[in-house]
Amino acid sequence: MKKITNIIISISLGAFLGFVLTESQAISWYRIQEMFHFQSFHMFGLLGSAVVTGALSLIIIKKLKIKSMNNNPVKLKDKPLIWKANLFGGILFGLGWGLTGACSAPLFILVGLSWKLGLLLLIGALSGTFFYALLKDKLPH
Repeated sequence: MKKITNIIISISLGAFLGFVLTESQAISWYRIQEMFHFQSFHMFGLLGSAVVTGALSLIIIKKLKIKSMNNNPVKLKDKPLIWKANLFGGILFGLGWGLTGACSAPLFILVGLSWKLGLLLLIGALSGTFFYALLKDKLPH
């Protein structure tokens, strides 16, 4: 029963996030192009508010010692800074984002809105992830 409740909560939160991203125009190709051309503050404000919300949420989770849905303590692991990987990965992500006008969450929203382009972009993103997994061990560390 608890598993079904967790699934319902997850689907509800995902649908709410999709609604918020759609209504805030985060899936709009034009808004994303405005951001990359520094023509509008809209997306910077949206992304900045998401970062602040995430940071405040993590502070609250730590202070109140809130547990995960599986009743495990929430632990954050430090990730080592690998500047080349971060730089080139960020450039590739940014290029894909700029060319397609969509990052990971909006891809699923575009598919959900019955956009054929959304499905094509999702297949491209999943293909890129698959090829990275194949090449990961061959890449320099």
